Amino acid sequence: MNFNRILGVALTCAALPLMAQIIDPSAATPPSAAKKPKAMVKFGDRRVDNYFWLREKENPEVIDYLKAENAYREAVMKPLDGFRDQLYKEMLSRIKETDESVPYRRKGYWYYQREVEGKQYPIYCRRKGSMEAPEEVILDVNVLAEGKKFTSVGLMDLTEDGSKLAYTVDFTGYRQYTLHVKDLATGALSSERIERVTSATWAADGKTLFYVEEHPENKRSYRLHRHDLGEKDSTLVYEEKDELYDIGVGDTRSGKYLVMMAQAKDTSEVRVLPADKPLGEFAIVEKRKKGHEYFVDHHEGDFFIRTNDKGKNFRIVRTPVATPGQKNWKQVVGPRQLVMVEDIDLFRDFWVAQERDNGLLKLRVFDYASGKSHYLDVPEQVYQTSGSVNREYDTGTYRFVYESMVTPRSWYDYDIAKREKKLLKVQPVLGGYDASQYASEQLVATAKDGTKVPISVVYKKGLKDGPKPLLLYGYGSYGIPMDPNFRSSRISLLDRGMVFAIAHIRGGGDRGKLWYDDGKLLKKKHTFTDFVDCADFLVKKGWTAPDRLVIQGGSAGGLLMGAVTNMRPDLFKAVVTQVPFVDVMSTMLDASLPLTVGEYLEWGNPNVKTYYDYMRSYSPYDNMKKGAYPAMLVETSLNDSQVMYWEPAKYVAKLRTLKTDKSVVLLKTIMEAGHGGASGRYDALKELAFTYSFVLDQVGLAK
Repeated sequence: MNFNRILGVALTCAALPLMAQIIDPSAATPPSAAKKPKAMVKFGDRRVDNYFWLREKENPEVIDYLKAENAYREAVMKPLDGFRDQLYKEMLSRIKETDESVPYRRKGYWYYQREVEGKQYPIYCRRKGSMEAPEEVILDVNVLAEGKKFTSVGLMDLTEDGSKLAYTVDFTGYRQYTLHVKDLATGALSSERIERVTSATWAADGKTLFYVEEHPENKRSYRLHRHDLGEKDSTLVYEEKDELYDIGVGDTRSGKYLVMMAQAKDTSEVRVLPADKPLGEFAIVEKRKKGHEYFVDHHEGDFFIRTNDKGKNFRIVRTPVATPGQKNWKQVVGPRQLVMVEDIDLFRDFWVAQERDNGLLKLRVFDYASGKSHYLDVPEQVYQTSGSVNREYDTGTYRFVYESMVTPRSWYDYDIAKREKKLLKVQPVLGGYDASQYASEQLVATAKDGTKVPISVVYKKGLKDGPKPLLLYGYGSYGIPMDPNFRSSRISLLDRGMVFAIAHIRGGGDRGKLWYDDGKLLKKKHTFTDFVDCADFLVKKGWTAPDRLVIQGGSAGGLLMGAVTNMRPDLFKAVVTQVPFVDVMSTMLDASLPLTVGEYLEWGNPNVKTYYDYMRSYSPYDNMKKGAYPAMLVETSLNDSQVMYWEPAKYVAKLRTLKTDKSVVLLKTIMEAGHGGASGRYDALKELAFTYSFVLDQVGLAK
């Protein structure tokens, strides 16, 4: 069922004049947090934080304040209750609620997951030999979630023979996972209950489990243990002492090696162990060197290594497993200035490189013997693609996924020998979705320093000339690309005449490692100025206008929202900022908080004056001033371990004292979730309907 049928009218942009807001911020009195000044001095700079006390999670006054903000938000948004429910039903109607994933083969079994109408969580299953065999449920997350307000499964790892499953689960949202082992023949859980596990993998014997323990205070993954199934205690194998590094453990697709990686934001070090020798010692491939990042996989007698030793966008080398050190590295694919090698997938008879060129990912298939390669062709100019689940090492097919802002996610098998693609599934979009009614394109804005910044846009065809309501999304941190993907929920914006856009700003990985480096540390402000320049471009080119422009970002993207709002509050009608990292100075100066020390390589170490001064100049919470601000929806979760709830809470409390206009400011705190919000699929969709109702109301489309 689509929106046109609900209203019974044909919607075009001409039929969508901006209407008055439904919500009325004066309908209730906003909370006022008590001011309890705390002075902090660093390098002669004195900061006074009136709301530092909101960090006291166990203080009833803090919880009362968060509840008061929730009550105020509910009162202000109450006129939109019916519209929000309409949005939820509309978005839900596009989803095939009972569905299953494309099965993949692993060691004689076909694995897949099912969703069942009315159930919040997936059911993981397998069938032996073929999909006609009886179904075996290996993990039903709905059963785990019974009686719980939040449930998240972290990792799932099977023994080589498929007889046992190790999995981790978190019931709070704090991303602190407990490991269990399930016997798949009997369904019984073993005695293992290991706390704070972040990664794990089985040795070839199916009895020895290697796992990484998280530090109980700073959440750094720092200890590798070997555990014999059924034993009470584990053996410590390795401890990472350097606080800039986290470690993880896994295995190669060949199944021949276990791999432990120690990784900081700009450096890595890999150790390997034959999977059939669990009592052996992990051997270093190449010792860590500041700035050198490398990643290892295995093929027959060689390791293949993705390394940035000769160029920031990485190259591929191979080296003998017996003598893997750098002096024996032989180049397979050289480094390129404008093409980033993001990942490689190795199989017995071929391998695939994932290369980012001009902002878009390309899949390049190689033959080992000849070294010749070819690219998989794609049908659109703006798209997202990547490898899918490829668990078999000895195979002649490569599974990948493809989607765009108008094309639903599609799964393909690619026959390497025949060079033929076979479509396996297109994610169903119910209600008569017709991709031909929508258009996607890439625009290019010019930043003030001359850098060309891409913008991906999607809209429903037939929009009239002139400024249109537009939602501009941005992130721009950690080298993470924001690829142009498909979301059926987004149709609820597009069908109402709203344009959706993604700003591919520096600091993200949208154009490779150089793009990332040009938006971090002492170049972080490029992220913010790029976003403002993209917004200005969209206004100047007539796509939108300041009174029709809404912006959105989360986590580090929430930092972006806070920074650009301080820079240009006149440019935006409304802001949606989710789990926002806005209190940069206080967080980065507190090494006791989870993740802080490791983040020095992303933002800088504020204990060094150069970095302190630079971060101080853009930290959103520390640079707010009295004046007019856009309407704002700030969303957070009480159990967030990545960006603590108090950052958005303090931000809103302070903003209320500085605003000189009457635009609404709302703080929404989910009291039983973490960084990712609600865990169940229906709950998550309801949260999205709430966010969209705010967005559409701000541009007069909440009808």
